[in-house]
Amino acid sequence: MARRSVKLADAKARLSELTDQAEHGEEIVITKRGRPVAVLTPVRSAKRPIDVEATRAILATLPKQPERAADLVRRMRNEARY
Repeated sequence: MARRSVKLADAKARLSELTDQAEHGEEIVITKRGRPVAVLTPVRSAKRPIDVEATRAILATLPKQPERAADLVRRMRNEARY
């Protein structure tokens, strides 16, 4: 992926152009007084949505835990040797 630097003042003046370039895969580093302060990058496409019903079906097959999570953590902490 191409990457280049642009001064903040130039980025303000050419924001539309820079966003078009980012949309096409270019990364633009925006600098202020010679230091990088921001990166303009393309938005990554969204991942596949979570299938809530399939997740619930999988969770339903898991065995129930014999103790609450808070009790488990407390017991593990108390049994630890410091």
